[in-house]
Parts: sequence; structure tokens; C-alpha cells
Amino acid sequence: MPELPEVETIARGLAKRVIGDVIESVWLGSKPEPLKSPAKEIAKVLEGSRIADVQRVGKHIVFDLDRVVRTPPSAKKKSSAKGDHPEKAQWVVHLGMTGRMLVNDPTDELAKHTHLVATLKSGRELRFVDPRRLGRLSVAYGFEPGGKEPLDVSLQDFIPLFRGRKTPIKSALLNQKLLRGVGNIYADESLFRTGVRPTRKAASLKKDDLARLHPAIQEVLREAIKLGGSTVSDYVDSDGEEGFFQLQHRVYGREGELCLVCRTPIKRVVIAGRSSHYCPKCQK
Repeated sequence: MPELPEVETIARGLAKRVIGDVIESVWLGSKPEPLKSPAKEIAKVLEGSRIADVQRVGKHIVFDLDRVVRTPPSAKKKSSAKGDHPEKAQWVVHLGMTGRMLVNDPTDELAKHTHLVATLKSGRELRFVDPRRLGRLSVAYGFEPGGKEPLDVSLQDFIPLFRGRKTPIKSALLNQKLLRGVGNIYADESLFRTGVRPTRKAASLKKDDLARLHPAIQEVLREAIKLGGSTVSDYVDSDGEEGFFQLQHRVYGREGELCLVCRTPIKRVVIAGRSSHYCPKCQK
């Protein structure tokens, strides 16, 4: 599943290419799974809207839309009816496990498992492709997923997130209600740099441990963003390009390989159904 660095990379790429463009028309596929909002509502909100901004919010890509709500002529005649007025809305995209948000030329072959095509005034198309149909498309007004933003959260606000939690620290890091955007890869890499095993109970971490974990998370995420994220399966950015941070992984996906620090074989353990990788010597 694309995590914070991958979603950030995609959002930045989309922002460079589509901000200021207008969505002229929307085509939606027949599969219902990707639609968190009704198809008619998605089309109604998107069509005619100007893309004011594209940003990452947690693991979501959020298109900020400027649109004009038009009052029917018959309604305008009523004294209580409002005239045409501007409205702010958001198009929210969650990529799921295999979702892609791409900018295409209309002549590009339509990929199998394409669930949405938004035709832009510039002549290009925004396409949402998702083979496993675990991604989600919705529209909203003031989208807020909850959780702290890991790149911005202060140490003062970070430490209380784990106080009294009996779950493994790895599970706590994946809890989107605590930190939004941190996923499997970057939790493993951050815990390695901190010297903390993923199986340790969150509540057992001392203030000094959390004081090391806080900057480690931010450091790992920023390094991954700089390298375009990690391509370990089928992730690509909005231009169809792969990321490179997987070449910098120190533990994730390296089960049985030697630790780059102490030469001890990397181990893998399953925590709450998720694979976790760590060095049994470097991490306590």
C-alpha cells in the first residue's frame, strides 16, 4: 500500500501538472467498490470545477476544488432563493493497495481496471486505475481524517500518543488515529534507526526512546520523499515512474540478509497480521 512518502510524491507531481486546470467531464466505471461517494455526486461535484490545489492529507490525495453552484432560473424568481455562488469542495482519493492516479493524454491506451477518467480543459486526462479495487474515491467539504501529521507533530504532542498503550509499538505507529500516513515500511525503518524492537509495548518506551523515535520517523519520511518513495510492488508516481528509497531500506524486506550495522541476520515477525523486520542485536 502506498504510504506517506509515496502519496506525497504523487500529490506533488499532480500539483505541478493540474493546478489551475478545469475538470470538464467525468467518466466512472461500473464497479461500485472504489466509490465511497455515489457516482452521481462525484460527477456533479467534479464537473466544471477548477483544481485549486492538490495536497496529501495522511494517506489521501486531496484535490481542493473551486466550483460554482448554479441556481435554476425558476428558483431564482423566488425571493428566498440564492443566486449562483462559489463553493469549496474536495475530491478525496485513497489509493488502497494498488491504486494509481495518473495524468494521461487522451490518445494513451486506457489501462484495464481504470475506474475514473476526468477530462481536463487542457486536453489531458486524470485517470484512476486500481486492479484490486481497494482504493476509494469520494467528495467532501472540509475533509479531516484525524490523527497527527508525522512531519509536523511536535515532540511535546508526540510523546502522549503512546502513553499507556499496551499494543506493540509497531501497531501503535500504524494506528492512523494516532499518526496519519505512517505505514509498514517506514515504521520498520524508523524503529531500526531508534534501536527499538517492533514487538515492544508502546507503553514500555521511555521518554528518551520516544525522543529518538520522533526525529527518526521524520528523517526516514523526508529521505523517502526525496527519493520518490519505495517501489516494492507496483507503486509508481503520477508520471508512471518508480521510486528509489527501497534501495536504502535497512531492515524492511531484508529477512535473512545481514544487518548493515552489526552483520546479524535480519528477522521477520508478524504483528497483528503485518510483517515486521528488525535486527535482533541492534534493536532491544
